[in-house]
Order: sequence, then C-alpha cells, then structure tokens
Amino acid sequence: MVLENVASLPWVEKYRPAKLNDLISHEEIISTINKFISHDQLPHLLFYGPPGTGKTSTILACAKQLYTPAQFPSMVLELNASDDRGIGIVRGQVLNFASTRTIFSGGFKLIILDEADAMTNDAQNALRRIIEKYTDNVRFCIICNYLSKIIPALQSRCTRFRFAPLASEQILPRLNHVIQEEDLIVSEAGKKALIDLSGGDMRKVLNVLQSTWMAFKDVSEDNVYSCVGHPLKKEVENIVYWLLNDENFKDTYQKLNQMKINKGLALEDILTQVHLYVQRMQLPSPVICKLIIRMANIEERLSQGCSEKIQLSALIAAFRIARNEVSVDDD
Repeated sequence: MVLENVASLPWVEKYRPAKLNDLISHEEIISTINKFISHDQLPHLLFYGPPGTGKTSTILACAKQLYTPAQFPSMVLELNASDDRGIGIVRGQVLNFASTRTIFSGGFKLIILDEADAMTNDAQNALRRIIEKYTDNVRFCIICNYLSKIIPALQSRCTRFRFAPLASEQILPRLNHVIQEEDLIVSEAGKKALIDLSGGDMRKVLNVLQSTWMAFKDVSEDNVYSCVGHPLKKEVENIVYWLLNDENFKDTYQKLNQMKINKGLALEDILTQVHLYVQRMQLPSPVICKLIIRMANIEERLSQGCSEKIQLSALIAAFRIARNEVSVDDD
C-alpha cells in the first residue's frame, strides 16, 4: 500500500531530497547548516529567494536529520500559506507548541513558517516576542520569497540565507536522475527547453517534465513548449519577422491573431518570448530601449485586464515605430 502511494505521488514530492547531502545546490548553505547541527547550535533561520530553489526541501531534510520518524510529529510544526496565520494563530497554536516541552524527547522543537511573507505585520510582531522567550525550547525557520515583506525585528533575530535561482548545471543531474528512474524518452533539446523555461526553478522543471510525459509520452522541445503554452523558437522568429518586415498592418494583425488562435497562445507569453529575442537583436540601443518600454506598457495593460486584441495592435504599432526610427537613423 505504501508503494502504491509513493508511485502515485507527483514527481516533485516523490523525488524531494530526504537528507541534506542529497540536495543539489547551495553547498555553502548546506555545509553551514550541517556544522550548526553537528555542534548542536542551530540558530533561528530565515530562508528567502525565488520559488523552487530548495528552501522548504532544505529545512525538511534538516528536520529529518534532527529527529527520528517517531519524534517528527511531536517535535516539528509546519505552517504553510494555506493555513490561517494571523495574530490569533501565532498567539494560539504557535505559542502553545513553543511553550510546551516533550517529556521523553530532549533537545529543541522546530517551527517551520513557510510562505511567511503572507503573514500580517501584527502576526509578525507577535511572533518576535515568542522567538525571544522560548529560544531554549524551540527554533524557528521562516521561509519567504520576498525578504522586504518580513519586518526588520524578525530579520535581526534570525540567521539569513539567500537561495539563488539554480544554474542549469545544478538542475541537469537531478533531471537526469528522475528521467532514469522513471525510464522516460527525453531528447537533449527537450532537456534544454525544460531548463530554459524553468528560470532556475527545480519544481517547475519536474512539473513540466511530468506534464509533458503524461500528455505526449515523448519529451521533445516542441512538446515541452506546447505543453506549457509557450510559442516555439521558430514561431517567435516568424512573429518578429512579421512585426519588422510586413508592410501591411492588417496582414500582420491577421497572421498574429491566427497563430494565437491555432496554437492557443496568450499574448503575454508571446510578449515574454519576443522580449528575450529583441534583446539579442542588432538594433541601435535607443531604439531597443524605447521598444522594450512600449512592450512593458503593453504587458502592464494586459495584467490590468485590457483587451488582447487592442494590445496586439499596440504591439504591432510599437515595432512599426521602432522600424521607422531605425530608417531615420540610417538616413
């Protein structure tokens, strides 16, 4: 029964590292935490950085190293973003857990506050006194994406570690391990597409890998891009070519709109890929700067719920203006 449960888990959970030494990156952070544990001097911790960079995996591996499976439920309290973590929970559940000692287990308890940047300021202020008062009994690990959303009083009470986005050479060995364990058919171009789309997020790599495999049973570059709804590289090249070279505004609009409908693409995804392509183009710097600013304005308007049809017209117009500016400079 246990094996069936493991087999049905999402790959992100199925291959989550169980020990600190299994983690694929941030060697300095892992070695520092290992020293804290070996000397029995673990401080309060504050992990921050982008999603999918190993923050939660690190502290869970740390907890499994500190406690036996039998001790784990009574020694570790984990609160996530899905839990209510207002001032009432801090003064109730967190305070009760921190203030009580276990009779048969020595050492300190561990409280993990995941996605702590969603906590209210009142809750964070209530927490700082609990951290000071019960340090001999409990250690806190605060995890967040944005350090600026954690009040300075909490930051000063913790040892801070920044988890940077993972490099491709750090993601690849773990990706190859999952591919081998699951016996998948994955091309080299497919692996590169997974890593490029992830932006250093290991969780996203494994989620997209699993989704693509379930959908196509073959993880190629085209299948990866199709699965996440991103335009292919060839399609991005075609889009930029039409934007820069087509003379007729109406024809350009119809081509782009037809591609959006046929491929099921969102204009926001097209903008993201075109933006990356534009940065590699050999155009005068002032022209590129103005073009990117116009594209940023279009993206902002899309995020506010403006019509995609109108913003598609604005994108075509932005490239028309850029093309005219280039021709004026040449003259």
